[in-house]
Amino acid sequence: MTDDSGLIFSGLKVLDVGTWIAGPVSATILADFGASVIKVESPGLGDPFRALAGGPLSPNSDVNYCWITDGRNKRSITLNLKTPEARHILIRLVKECDVYVTNQPFPTREKLGLRYEDLAPLNERMIYASLTAYGEEGPDAQLEGFDGVAWWARTGLMDMVRAPGATPGMSVPGMGDHPTAVTMYAAIVTALMRRERTGKGGKVHTSLLANGLWANACLGQAALVEAEFPVRDDGSAPPRSPNRVLFETADKRLLQLYMVRTQEELDGLFVAAGRLDMLSDPRFMNLESRMANAAPLIAELKATFRQKTAKEWMAIFRAEGVPVTLVAEMQDLLHDEQLYANRMVVPPTGPGVPAKVVINHPINIDGLATVGPRHAPEVGEHTAEVLAEMGFSEAEIAGFAERGVT
Repeated sequence: MTDDSGLIFSGLKVLDVGTWIAGPVSATILADFGASVIKVESPGLGDPFRALAGGPLSPNSDVNYCWITDGRNKRSITLNLKTPEARHILIRLVKECDVYVTNQPFPTREKLGLRYEDLAPLNERMIYASLTAYGEEGPDAQLEGFDGVAWWARTGLMDMVRAPGATPGMSVPGMGDHPTAVTMYAAIVTALMRRERTGKGGKVHTSLLANGLWANACLGQAALVEAEFPVRDDGSAPPRSPNRVLFETADKRLLQLYMVRTQEELDGLFVAAGRLDMLSDPRFMNLESRMANAAPLIAELKATFRQKTAKEWMAIFRAEGVPVTLVAEMQDLLHDEQLYANRMVVPPTGPGVPAKVVINHPINIDGLATVGPRHAPEVGEHTAEVLAEMGFSEAEIAGFAERGVT
């Protein structure tokens, strides 16, 4: 094991008994701050999340880019929890852990005796962190679900985030999982603070549904106060504001304006775009006439934007203080200096990471050391090591493997 003494969570023992992203990534963040995280996986293929980057609709690469990001800084052991011996090993680990993270379906937890009420009597200082799709109570509590369903579709986000007249779009992998993992991390840390004061652990929980609703809180709250929503535009009506339009450039990139609303802000846009003629055009001379003639105004701007490349326009608008952003394509991330300057992506801090940089978690505390991305383990890579630390002999460890326990 690497010596992480001096890190804020050094000595904190965490069990990651989950799969995919939202639950396990909360343990990844704890590991980034120095916690010792053991990931419990099924023998064989392990966490199915390991295979996501190799799927038919995923970007093609020799690097398991999903796993090096979310599986980092953990040790992996395999336990066949269908066997009594494996459950006994897990129970021994539970008795010594500080945090237990799970997103196992409730029927599975009940069958295996891994509910909070089963484990809490074994370790009164343990924080039991439960991640579900739809919450701990209610008619849908037993249902399984991914973020594309519970976070994206169920909360209204899928319906609202679409162009007029368009079919709702599907979410991208992990879009709701990763922010949900930050919520789970916050719940765990809050419970650790309570334990610091009371000596007692307890159960914390969050769900994909709750986090999707929180992400959609502005419009969600409007629905909950029975606000009257405007009639959905079917795409036939002309746009009423340049802030609601994407402008194509000469090199086929898209630019988006934001907060260009007042007469002064629009004047600045016209000047920066080299369209001084629009300042004196009767259709665009004041805010009222501009709103009344939004369609021709946008048409003029569209024609103007097509005359220069995105790089040229961005330099001009930045110099003139016009708020505009380039609609990024995925490949742009590799060269986005802002990501590097703010350590949103960081270089590996250990061998075996097949990437120059890895996406960092978004929690920043000045002066607090973090581990940095290290090798994400192979399935069961540390099984023998962890079992030996628990006091099992080489013969016992070999016997577990032979009997299908690990």
